[in-house]
Amino acid sequence: MAFGMKTCREPEQNKLPGFTCVLFVIICFSSVGATVSTQPLIDTSKYYHYDDMTELLQQYAANYPHIVKLESIGESVQQRQLWVMKITDHPEVSEPGEPWVKLVGNMHGNEVISRQVLIYLIQYLCENYASNDRVANLVDNTAIYILPSMNPDGFERAKVGTCTGVMGRRNENGIDLNRDFPDQFQSSAHDNDARQPETLAIMKWISENKFVLSANLHGGSVVASYPYDDSRLHVLEGRYSAAPDDDVFKHLASTYAKNHLTMHKGNLCQGDNFPNGITNGAKWYDVPGGMQDYNYLQSNCFEITMELSCCKYPLPSELTKEWNNNREALLAYIEQNEQVEF
Repeated sequence: MAFGMKTCREPEQNKLPGFTCVLFVIICFSSVGATVSTQPLIDTSKYYHYDDMTELLQQYAANYPHIVKLESIGESVQQRQLWVMKITDHPEVSEPGEPWVKLVGNMHGNEVISRQVLIYLIQYLCENYASNDRVANLVDNTAIYILPSMNPDGFERAKVGTCTGVMGRRNENGIDLNRDFPDQFQSSAHDNDARQPETLAIMKWISENKFVLSANLHGGSVVASYPYDDSRLHVLEGRYSAAPDDDVFKHLASTYAKNHLTMHKGNLCQGDNFPNGITNGAKWYDVPGGMQDYNYLQSNCFEITMELSCCKYPLPSELTKEWNNNREALLAYIEQNEQVEF
């Protein structure tokens, strides 16, 4: 069996917001001749459910072994794997001095644009590594870890076209994973034995790896939110809770918002009023037990939260637009690894 690849790219002047089209051509040789079939590996007209996503990630791991490594960091309640794609020029080793960046999507199962754009980012990095200097520089000088779905069980329960509500938001045990981490202001929080398997997997992953920069992707608004997510008094909203590195966090949030095609406007969704498309988490509303604060306080990792779409689970016809909205912002954010100390 032989493998060939044909890459279709739009002219440079159209690269934003264009989308790369790749066809893999599989040629099967036999004693009586050869047959040729072609099929696109990624299609922005549909959502990838767990089995489809797993197959897709495994296919990319097989096709790009020189720059990717697929691994599971744990299992969900229903024993679905929490797949992580590591993308770097030497995926089997840790290179001294190379910054590690992670991107986590679909923590709330019904907030699905995060899941899709991270799948597309995996595609984009793999398919453009050999032909795009910017992508090559990112992959050669950064260890990029992408977890498209932290809550695969919740995603399978969520319903397409549902813009609001909570169906699929929580994990299979009915727990909101973004309230399940140890919190700096709640010393009496339940111990690790009572935490959810998805939470414990992330905590272990953080503690065992030297991440310096991270993004937690959500949906339901369009804004970049930064620590702290809660305050000592847990005022429900309006209380700015600054981290010691507040200026760095504001810079990171602003980088994403200004490179996103619309986030910087700050008023895209009903009720949104975010100057320049950014907000302090606690000032927006109090979130005890959140993941972004845990990253900052318990490791050397700067994490912010990006809310990507007004509708939590939009129709598939919106997927191409959402990828175009977020592609440049994702790349620019990963490049900010140079702005944080490690």
